[in-house]
Amino acid sequence: MADVSTNAALVPLRLDPVLTPAIWGGESLVRLYGKRGDPNERIGESWECWEGSRVADGPLAGNTISSLRTSLGARLMGDLDVDRVFPILTKFIDARDWLSVQVHPTDAYARRVEHQPFGKTECWFVLHAEPNAEIVLGWTRDTSREEYERRVADGTLGELLRRVPVRTGDAFYLPSGTLHAIGPGIVVYETQQTSDLTYRIFDWNRLGSDGKPRELHVAKAADVLNYRAGSTEALKTIAYTWQGCSRTALISDENFTVERFELASGGTTTLLTDGLPAIVTSLADTIEIAHASGSLHLPPYQSALIPAELDSITISSIDSTAFLCIVPTIPGRLAARIHQAGAPDAAIADFLAQFSAAQ
Repeated sequence: MADVSTNAALVPLRLDPVLTPAIWGGESLVRLYGKRGDPNERIGESWECWEGSRVADGPLAGNTISSLRTSLGARLMGDLDVDRVFPILTKFIDARDWLSVQVHPTDAYARRVEHQPFGKTECWFVLHAEPNAEIVLGWTRDTSREEYERRVADGTLGELLRRVPVRTGDAFYLPSGTLHAIGPGIVVYETQQTSDLTYRIFDWNRLGSDGKPRELHVAKAADVLNYRAGSTEALKTIAYTWQGCSRTALISDENFTVERFELASGGTTTLLTDGLPAIVTSLADTIEIAHASGSLHLPPYQSALIPAELDSITISSIDSTAFLCIVPTIPGRLAARIHQAGAPDAAIADFLAQFSAAQ
């Protein structure tokens, strides 16, 4: 592991992904998305950026974000609390089969019951969806804890599961308390709070890798479920042009903001960190991240953490491509930028209302 010098200039940090096998996973992350692993193993997730991520190369190779948060402090974290875990986790998910029907707790419940700092609000950007692919997202109608418990007991909960069709390019927002499951034939990029708290409700009557049914968490799920009817479809995203680059704002709630950038062949754009770390994930083709001390080539579907100290970076590509940028949310910052780009105030308000209304 490379030594950390508190005086050396910081650079963008390419991160080593961590692959997670799953009974519902597929082979796409290795075969199609460039992850290193056994192409015949069922891989469900590739964790891209999180508290435990290790730097892949360069002067800080081998260090985790956790250790760098401690040693570098505000140079890495900017205005974030350096004594708290890195607040965002990003991953690829490849579903060859249904994930369990599940729910995640709020921050308050996680602290009170699980003694963990964060619950789990998450969002999905759909990278691939086969024809007729669908997800479970909420209830078909208003229900109650009593009805939920009765239907779990008598095996009729499936009658209330709301199924939503999915297409490539869709984005979905899932605040804590949302009943959900990803269906077969879908690959998503997930951005979430740093938490792995999952309460399984139904696991499709299958056995785990050990030949036994996986544990369910029906009672805890009952505590945190939102019992109102689901109404959310794919999000209404908002596209705009900034600094000569086409951007699409996908999600922006109190925890994180996710945007998709499109670069034309030979295109270049500047990314400001605004005093916070940023996560950049390349899509489909290699991008180059230039900074004061040099540059980093980021291959397709790889991720890098941009330290807050860098202030700004320049991202370019040889061929037309796209990348995702995820940052902790600064209230009002995205809206101001989109407004300055010329988007109507009503469209901006409608976009942001999707996240306040979902809470």
